[in-house]
Amino acid sequence: MPRPETADKTADKPSNLAGMPAGLPLGEVSEYPTNYDPGLLRAVPRALARAPLGLRAGALPFTGADLWRAWEVSWIGPGGKPAIAVAEIEVPAASPALIESKSLKLYLGSLNNHRVSGREALASLVAEDLAGIAGAPVGVRLILPEELQELTPAPLEGLSLDVLELAEAPPAAVDPTILRRQGEACVDQALVSQLFRSLCPITGQPDWASVRIAYRGPEIAAEPLLRYLLSFREHGGFHEACVEQIFSDVLERCAPSELTVQACFTRRGGIDINPWRSTGDSAPTVPRPWRS
Repeated sequence: MPRPETADKTADKPSNLAGMPAGLPLGEVSEYPTNYDPGLLRAVPRALARAPLGLRAGALPFTGADLWRAWEVSWIGPGGKPAIAVAEIEVPAASPALIESKSLKLYLGSLNNHRVSGREALASLVAEDLAGIAGAPVGVRLILPEELQELTPAPLEGLSLDVLELAEAPPAAVDPTILRRQGEACVDQALVSQLFRSLCPITGQPDWASVRIAYRGPEIAAEPLLRYLLSFREHGGFHEACVEQIFSDVLERCAPSELTVQACFTRRGGIDINPWRSTGDSAPTVPRPWRS
């Protein structure tokens, strides 16, 4: 489902749009639901974005997850009293499908008048519904208002790439060939940029993120890395796919022995999405950036 744009911007359209499932609500006018309806949820096969990168299920070079924070969750508790919470939803990167974001927003909205016994019952219900769409177990945690201090904004930790001057303008399309090593001496460092922007592949709306690349291995040249990240500015790709492309390109071009790539996207529709991919098994800290 191509995004309307001028011809000079189509070259970087991701080939993963071929085979996009029909009936996705993203970009369409939708009636807001008034009753609980898990049928609103829609899946997007991860293979659509992974095939152009040469990534295959069962042979992925990374572990990881997509941590979603939904800030507009409500339900009806005992006695008819409404309750509210922030939901943290963790979808494993190995799942066959990701959950289309607007369908998740509509689904969560359908819970607003749904009566359950408490937050644990609601978390179990949501986890079961989302697992059926993702094709793998999904973790759900509800954070009540009195617990929200744990989501105090905090930055991604690392050396800022954004202070660098550019030797030349970023490429007009994503170009991994500009990535290179600075030298062969082994370093252990994390590099961060808050200037990342990509485009929704369906609506063309901008998606903003802070990106952190933590690695161990030969030093990666910082200025080319920044230009590479900035080259996503007109690139159409879902959040998860962008992170997997960055991971794949850095791993192939710079060959670190350890690598973790994470992105904290600003919220849209009351939901922020924070994918991470890593050569290791330990999940990185996923803070709430100041813009989310």
